[in-house]
Amino acid sequence: MIDLQRDGDVFVLRFEAGENRFGPEFLDAVEDALDTAEKSGGPRALVTTGTGRFYSNGLDVEWLEGNQDRIEDHLRRVHGLYARLLALPMPTVAAVNGHAFAAGGMLVLAHDFAVMREDRGYFCLPEVDLGMGFTPGMSALIRSRLPAAAAHEAMLTGRRYTAEQARDAGIVQHTAAEDGVLPAAAGLAASMAGKDGAVVGRIRAGMYREALEALRGPVFP
Repeated sequence: MIDLQRDGDVFVLRFEAGENRFGPEFLDAVEDALDTAEKSGGPRALVTTGTGRFYSNGLDVEWLEGNQDRIEDHLRRVHGLYARLLALPMPTVAAVNGHAFAAGGMLVLAHDFAVMREDRGYFCLPEVDLGMGFTPGMSALIRSRLPAAAAHEAMLTGRRYTAEQARDAGIVQHTAAEDGVLPAAAGLAASMAGKDGAVVGRIRAGMYREALEALRGPVFP
């Protein structure tokens, strides 16, 4: 389902669950991997990536439909994952190998930086087309990480951004060919790994205080 490997100062967390949707088992595995990375010593940074066509296609809708009495608790866990990345005591980079939709797109935004594949895959927040809204925590995360115009367009139109379009809109910072996405992300992470992780976490916690408060607050106020 996931694979965590350390290469020098860089932890590479691979999502290997097809569309990498956020179901309970997937979240369990990611949280365990973050525990391992966080407990490690020495200089460190984290890269996350998917396999094949998907970085992540968001929430596990099929599971949610069969567990409607657990939706609020499940979303609280998703919020917790975003909050954890925002406060993680190490630099983080998303290597966006394919589609990053909905909650998967928001996961990208919870990283410090993102490298997106040039020739295939979209970044998209399709909630408006699905007849869904954003929780206050999700809205706060998006607004804290995107330029105001990009957040407005992405949330209200459900636009599918190519890598070039996402970079121009300020959604991702770098683009690369398919075989260069992970190396570029790992190189960027390695260049920051020597920074004091505790300081990195504190700086982020201050920068994104409102988003963190919203993510840690009630799911449905």
